[in-house]
Amino acid sequence: MAGPELEKRLWLPEGQPKAMLQLVHGMAEYISRYDATARRLNETGYAVVGHTHLGHGDRAEKLGYFAKENGWDALIRDTHSLRLATEAAYLGLPYFVLGHSMGSFIVRGYCLQYGADLSGVILSGTGHFKPPILEAGSLVASLQCALGGGTKPSTLLQRISSAGYNKTYSQVRTPFDWLSTEEAVVNAYIEDPFCGFPFTAKAYWDLFDGLKRLYPSKLSAMRKDVPVLLLSGDQDPVGNYGRGVRKVAKEIKAAGVRDVTVKLYPGSRHELFNDRDRETVWDDLIRWTKEARS
Repeated sequence: MAGPELEKRLWLPEGQPKAMLQLVHGMAEYISRYDATARRLNETGYAVVGHTHLGHGDRAEKLGYFAKENGWDALIRDTHSLRLATEAAYLGLPYFVLGHSMGSFIVRGYCLQYGADLSGVILSGTGHFKPPILEAGSLVASLQCALGGGTKPSTLLQRISSAGYNKTYSQVRTPFDWLSTEEAVVNAYIEDPFCGFPFTAKAYWDLFDGLKRLYPSKLSAMRKDVPVLLLSGDQDPVGNYGRGVRKVAKEIKAAGVRDVTVKLYPGSRHELFNDRDRETVWDDLIRWTKEARS
């Protein structure tokens, strides 16, 4: 039986597009939250496309649930299907893929299978996770699934996975202060029924499965000639305040990728495109993509 039709968004510039950028959004959000970023890219002549993942947004059959089996593969497959359809409609354009947070993990896995012919890859708000942590998370998720909780929200795993994200900030208003320094952004996220929800135990298992596929020993399949840009706030706990981002970059370089760039933004937190330096981030992103396609 077919699942729900995924929400897709296409933002077009005035005139003929110079390049295409595909957005892959993060955990517990949806593609329309990237409207401002897409419109800024439109101003420079870029077309932007993206979709809302399974288990996300107002079309989800169940929030926080991907699929009964092979959920992570379904996310990668959806990303590739949109790319194929977009490339067919806009033949010959340079093609970039940008993934944020969980979307960056999807894109990193995507590149192991479908990295050919990309003009560049952008990883925003990515992170590095040690094997024991992922193995422990998988064990907890497996136990919850075995006890009949596979399709139920796992508040336990939500608490464990984000525990300590606010610990370095001197003043904390909400559990989601780590997202942005801007109170209005955090408030809007909290008030949005399609943001911040807990994943089901099965989706957490899928997430941990996807992250385990990114161990250094598995990265040799990455295309060596596709440049990679990593963007992160130096106050982003997901990227371990820059340390995890640099470690990801180091592993990608060790896999033979020739062009790897890291940009860290002082004082910014997890959602770079919704934080105080967003204009600088947009400018840096546009500059890098222009250089990558020149």
